[in-house]
Amino acid sequence: MHKAAEAPPASAVTGTATARRTAILRRAVRVALAASAGFYTCLYGFDEPVLALYALFAPISLGLLSTIPGSGRQRAEVMLKALPVGLALVALGTALAVHTWAAVLGMLVVGFLLAFAAVAGPRPAGAAPALQLFYILACFPPYDPGALGLRLAGLTVGVLALVLCELFVLPDPPDRPTYRAALAEALRTARAAITGDLALTPQELREAGARLRLSGVAPAQRPAGPGRAMRGMAQAGTATRRLLEQLAHLTERGELRALARTEGQGADGTDRALRSLLPQVTTLLDETVTALRTGRAAPPSHRMDAAIEDFQRIRVRQAAGPADQVPPADVLRRQALLLSIAESVRTLEISVRVGLDGRRREPIEPPVLFWYAYSGIPLLWWRRIHGNLTPRSVQFHNALRIAVALAAARLVAGSLDLAHGFWVLLTVLTLSRTTVGETWAAIRRAVLGNLLGAVAAGALLIGLGRHTDAYAAVLAPAMLVAFSVGPLLGIAWAQGLFTLVVSSAFAQITPASWQLAEVRIVDVVTGSAIGLLCGLFAWPAGARAEVRRTMAGLLRECGPLIKGTVGMLAAVPPGSVPPPSTLPALHRLRLAEAAYAQFRSEPGGGGRGGADWQAVLMTAHHVFLGAQWLPRFDLPVTALPASAADREQARARALAETTDRLAALCAGEPPPPRPSRPPAEPPPGRPAPALVDLDTWLRGLAAQLARNESHLPDALRRSAHARSGGGGE
Repeated sequence: MHKAAEAPPASAVTGTATARRTAILRRAVRVALAASAGFYTCLYGFDEPVLALYALFAPISLGLLSTIPGSGRQRAEVMLKALPVGLALVALGTALAVHTWAAVLGMLVVGFLLAFAAVAGPRPAGAAPALQLFYILACFPPYDPGALGLRLAGLTVGVLALVLCELFVLPDPPDRPTYRAALAEALRTARAAITGDLALTPQELREAGARLRLSGVAPAQRPAGPGRAMRGMAQAGTATRRLLEQLAHLTERGELRALARTEGQGADGTDRALRSLLPQVTTLLDETVTALRTGRAAPPSHRMDAAIEDFQRIRVRQAAGPADQVPPADVLRRQALLLSIAESVRTLEISVRVGLDGRRREPIEPPVLFWYAYSGIPLLWWRRIHGNLTPRSVQFHNALRIAVALAAARLVAGSLDLAHGFWVLLTVLTLSRTTVGETWAAIRRAVLGNLLGAVAAGALLIGLGRHTDAYAAVLAPAMLVAFSVGPLLGIAWAQGLFTLVVSSAFAQITPASWQLAEVRIVDVVTGSAIGLLCGLFAWPAGARAEVRRTMAGLLRECGPLIKGTVGMLAAVPPGSVPPPSTLPALHRLRLAEAAYAQFRSEPGGGGRGGADWQAVLMTAHHVFLGAQWLPRFDLPVTALPASAADREQARARALAETTDRLAALCAGEPPPPRPSRPPAEPPPGRPAPALVDLDTWLRGLAAQLARNESHLPDALRRSAHARSGGGGE
């Protein structure tokens, strides 16, 4: 018996903490070395303060204040790609520094575009703060277009120095395990559960799927980009989790064991259809695991399509044959369950194939599910950008919040003529969080750290006076300590030690007194206040409210899909009604997934006592997949009996009303009355495979929706009933 997953042992926790400390120390050495080399060379070798300032802040911005994921080689590649963008932003900031309002408007546009770059994946999102800082540093007075060459040269020196350090000085190894390896392991688990090689509990199967959540995968390994390969691997992960959820549900009902027993039976008997498809499913899983491990995609094959079609033909012949040869109801139900498993395996195999080679392909059935496989790169980017340009996107929220905060900070710093106003915007950028509570907590610790750091910096400036050689001796060790101890001990230490670093650096560029530390405190407090006010007025709850709204919108789109799918199958003649459009549901699904991902990253997100939003997403996937494979593989040859068609349409309407009710509860709106439940028992007479498959899909949806509603927290129910005047259900 496979053991259930337990809490990680103390040794694993200790090993993770040690690895984190090691990574922080390595990064501190690389950034301190790159910043020191550029700063000292430019200031004391070439006697160019402007050159030295940009050579100093470029490595700090890209290496410390940004979080570019991946190995040293991967980060170096991102930094080199970011360099031309950084040079353009420095040139733009230098030109717009002529007027405060020009710089403010530029900050608003640049701030939004760079923050919105998070839709392109973790690496562009990681480099965005550094690019913000390149514009910020250049857009402050003095307005000096003649210094543009020195600024660009300094930035180039700093970035290239950091790139060399990332490649050759204590480079970080690639993240392990890769997403491909995690997918392969999950598919091995699914294969073992289907064949009965391992007796896995439902909890173990769900935990195997949960390990594929992007929040638990190293950022550099997440398939989050808009390209075909990334979309394919992301869809493969979703399909794998859906398959494991199906297997967990079948295990709970005791039906998975019956499927596993079928594979070892003889060739005759009523399970002949099952034995024709089950080996194909396990073989395809084995081949997909091999492809993931080797990284080589198998050539396109329609074998599973042919196997499913043959499976359906066998079932139709059995159902139309002599009465004594018609399979019993339990066999027909197992056939329906195997069909849904086979379609999930087919979906994930195609997704893996597209994800491994990323090449543009001919349309794959169903085209709406694999639309990205035959789409050009510009269309893929447009779909990603356009899909998030909506007030219902958390990526849009975050980009607009940070852009407004930075623009406001630039306006205040410019209007009040704050010395070193750059620090005001740096504070906004580094302390802003997605919720106002988290922002306030970060600000409290940061201001305390800066106060203590300012006292220490003031004492340092008074003690050393104008001895620049002493500051030069202090700067490199101070950076090494600040960049290593600060991240290890928390934001207060990081801010306090960083105050010492900037004081030591600026004291070498221009004569400075203890008032420099005072200026930094004023700037940090100003930036903190601006960031807190923007967080208070712009989506202060983070993704908490948005995840409820997007889940409600997703559920409302599920109802028409359920009714439309059943209506197509029950139409007379079959197929005379077009299939329902799945694009609105797909759009809502992407927004809901993004909101849920951010919600889980926020403090308290997904904790005990909250709604099980992951279950809602899985229910939506169940609706979406059924709307694809039922019309494709279960469209009746002849019209369904009128009584059966009416019964199934009534069940579909009841489920659609249930999704509307659940959507209202998620949104905190007055819920409609509970729908009356039509009879779920199949009508008497010879069962048809199409009816059995449809019945299985609807039963599964009913069970999942009931579970979703039972897991809603009481707070949502109370809010909904309060809006309805306290009435009953």
